[in-house]
Amino acid sequence: MSLTDPIADLLTRIRNAARAHQAKVDVPMSRLKLEIVKILKDEGYLHSYKVQPVEGSPHLTLRVILKYGEDDQPVITNVQRVSSPGCRVYVGHRAIRPVLGGAGVNILSTPRGLMTGRQARKQGLGGEVLCEVW
Repeated sequence: MSLTDPIADLLTRIRNAARAHQAKVDVPMSRLKLEIVKILKDEGYLHSYKVQPVEGSPHLTLRVILKYGEDDQPVITNVQRVSSPGCRVYVGHRAIRPVLGGAGVNILSTPRGLMTGRQARKQGLGGEVLCEVW
């Protein structure tokens, strides 16, 4: 199976699983997806994650454990892909805007790797805006 936009696939799987109140979701493993999931966990949007082998295959799976609030509502209310393979969105460090007035987080691909918009602005780095989460 060949995906043209694996990041959009990851975000869609997480969004759909959260809306369906699933406890976990499995996605095919890649380093980029792992970095995105690490940032989402560090920002408090996910409970945890782990890399697992696929039975009878050399491939790995990234298992994402979703996080829910006390009222059983998902912590992630929406996930939006900003830059896509057909329309890349780049910003300088001065143009990085807060998501929902600081209530959300944007993830950027910078020359120093993936990081949140807040971290990139602080370090004076611009880059490609991959997604926004709130």
